[in-house]
Amino acid sequence: MSNQAPNAARVIPLRPATAPAPATAPATRSAAPAADAPQRPRPALAPRQVPPEPGIREPLWRDLVGDVLRRERLAQERTLKDVADAARISMPYLSELERGRKEASSEVLAAAARALGLGLTDLLSLAQDELTSLAQMRPARRRTPSASHHDGMCLAA
Repeated sequence: MSNQAPNAARVIPLRPATAPAPATAPATRSAAPAADAPQRPRPALAPRQVPPEPGIREPLWRDLVGDVLRRERLAQERTLKDVADAARISMPYLSELERGRKEASSEVLAAAARALGLGLTDLLSLAQDELTSLAQMRPARRRTPSASHHDGMCLAA
């Protein structure tokens, strides 16, 4: 025999053991909570949003920006590799940006725009123009009284 301790695992419970609730007779229970019982705060409910109409998909910003990047690159007859090298980003990443698969940071968007001879404001303005034209093609939705009225699209960068 050896002097080593037996190979037994010690189990540590993940949740503390709860004490059983005191048994009370149904006749003595009151419907109102006890005064000394802690009150749980009720979660705040988010305002209801109007669900989108079936079959109509809102355009995603990354899709719009990607379309602009690809359109500008092809208009200049440049390759993905050429623009990616000039922007100092990988070619697969630029391809994913153009296809709307990735959300790019403002630094990456500015680098890609510079590689195409554009400024970040030019890139975002072209994407805004595309969004505006798509919004004009869609059927008008009723505005709620609390919604503010703008003649054009408002974007913040």
